[in-house]
Amino acid sequence: MAVSDSLSLAQARRIALAAQGFADPAPTGVPNRRHLRRVLDRVGLLQMDSVNVLQRAHYLPLYSRLGAYPTELLDRAAYRRPRDLFEYWGHEASLIPVELQPALRWRMAAAHSDAWGGMRRIAVEQPELVARVLAEVRANGPMTAAEIEHDAPRQTGNWGWNWSMVKQACEYLFWAGELTAASRNSSFARVYDVPERVLPAEVLATPTPSAPEAYRRLVGVAARALGVAAEPELRDYFRLPVAAARAAIAELVEAGELLPVAVQGWRPPAYLHRDARLPRWIRAGTLVSPFDPLIWERGRTERLFGFTYRIEIYVPAPQRVHGYYVLPFLLGDRFVARVDLKADRRAGVLLVPAAWVEPGVDPVETAGALAAELYRLAGWLGLAAVAPPAGGDLAGPLAAALTGMVAVR
Repeated sequence: MAVSDSLSLAQARRIALAAQGFADPAPTGVPNRRHLRRVLDRVGLLQMDSVNVLQRAHYLPLYSRLGAYPTELLDRAAYRRPRDLFEYWGHEASLIPVELQPALRWRMAAAHSDAWGGMRRIAVEQPELVARVLAEVRANGPMTAAEIEHDAPRQTGNWGWNWSMVKQACEYLFWAGELTAASRNSSFARVYDVPERVLPAEVLATPTPSAPEAYRRLVGVAARALGVAAEPELRDYFRLPVAAARAAIAELVEAGELLPVAVQGWRPPAYLHRDARLPRWIRAGTLVSPFDPLIWERGRTERLFGFTYRIEIYVPAPQRVHGYYVLPFLLGDRFVARVDLKADRRAGVLLVPAAWVEPGVDPVETAGALAAELYRLAGWLGLAAVAPPAGGDLAGPLAAALTGMVAVR
């Protein structure tokens, strides 16, 4: 794209969507590892979350960009050799490309001061617990925390520690990089093992960069993934310290990797990645996860799209505005609707507790596009039907549009 010192809001939206992979051509045939790598190169990491009312959070960003892909593709990349991804604290709990592990060692080294309260207390107050948990996994892993607690009396005598203490020790060691996730079990619990049995040897042998070098690397990944962004979202992408992120941004500006720009209607200064693309249009028509990196930073989502979005999982049901697990619907380069969804796997039905249209959007046109997307999603999830929406101001048009459609499996 031609470099400019100012961008219209429409240009900024298209740059942001292209940076996140929404301008890439759809795969022909079944998506494969090459397509997976392309998305990972775009987004930089995938957030994980335990909520499974529809689908695990880390699977959904790939669906939004690739369509109906085999989830085993991501499972293999994360939990089988040769691993492309590993679990660690990135944005939140995340799947992160293994080549970024050295750039996150500063966070591992700071576990004693930065890990959450319960983990820090275990490390300070009961270091012998932490040491023996590590020894147990090293000798007998891979293991879940529950297996360690269950196995401990038989293996090493009566430890006298309850499950929560063992779990906290495991999580401290995970934060410190002394344990990592070999896999997840059927209950989605981490199965811990030592890094040398999980991560590629060449990654472990990579020299540890200085903290400033690591911050520059991570801010660079964030900037490339966002396309155009202000300082708070560049920092938020990997949850970096404020001063360190600001210093890294300044250094990347000086190096020419980030270009200061003014974006129409934005108050904070913005930065454009030097490799950002400005496509002529975006032809998206897809649902976006509440945990998608496109909308992680809600302030940027409002500035870019004029779309106010809050996840309401933790809001008491009577106080929810739109629903429990609400996905925005991206059509072209705008969010035009949002829909509360739940997978009824036993009945084989995608439930739609509510559907809502954005102000100023044609509800009939939107309903038609959304109905097609809901059946595409249902087919990917292995569900045979989509139930009529139960509520919301788009319920009528969407129910009409859903009539006669079938899931593509």
